[in-house]
Amino acid sequence: MNFNVENISPNIGSIISGLNLSIPLTPELLQELRKTWLQRKVLVFPNQLLTPQQQVNCTRQFGELDQYPFIEGIKGMPYVAEVLKLPHEKINFGGVWHSDTTYLNEPAAGASLYSLEIPPIGGDTIFCNMGVAYQALTNDIKEKINTLTAINTSNKTAVSKTRAARLKKGTTAKVYTHTHPVIRTHPETGEKTIYVNEAHTVCFKGWSEKNSQPLLDLLYQHARKPEFQCRIKWQKNMFVLWDNRSTHHYPINDYTGYRRLLHRVSLKGDIPR
Repeated sequence: MNFNVENISPNIGSIISGLNLSIPLTPELLQELRKTWLQRKVLVFPNQLLTPQQQVNCTRQFGELDQYPFIEGIKGMPYVAEVLKLPHEKINFGGVWHSDTTYLNEPAAGASLYSLEIPPIGGDTIFCNMGVAYQALTNDIKEKINTLTAINTSNKTAVSKTRAARLKKGTTAKVYTHTHPVIRTHPETGEKTIYVNEAHTVCFKGWSEKNSQPLLDLLYQHARKPEFQCRIKWQKNMFVLWDNRSTHHYPINDYTGYRRLLHRVSLKGDIPR
């Protein structure tokens, strides 16, 4: 391999050095890097100087691109969405534990973020490994949830509030709702992962919201155990790529008074099974 890997935590996240992402990867490098991505879930590439087009080109090497449903792309770049918080804003975009777009029939396979403006302190992002979290569940919980499906929607109140400032003015957000397995099998690795999340999951199919909530809360709290996590401390010009099929993430909102801007490019996924 012509790149170096430094693991951030035992179970998830690696810092990759020795690559220039502004130019295409060779087939051999891309194959090795993809193996690392699937194993480590979150890859962090510091000190990358990327134009929006170069971010698109780099991300596209890992799969087909998709547009995020609620934010228009920047001018002339439909796949590049701004993840922006202005100094006066109190709520950050996506500031709830979540897996991206699980309300779609084909949720995102992953995404990249590229940091353009960051606060002097704060604004970290926490990721957690949903495969390791599943394996650590007790057998009785596994038996209870292995065959369940869950209803996911885009309009739960907590997450809808985080998008309000970024929606195109004069439009009402469309509501998306889809049912997916509570435990999905990763289409590339065969790994089983927990696939319910606080931002988008409403209830188990056939259960009431009230009856679903205790078991959902148990899964959410279990998944967030520190041993399943890594924490990304953003630096300017950092590129981060994550596997959305096997992770949850949480952008920490502790930098009010400062501007923060990242560019996001999404990877199209498949129907969870």
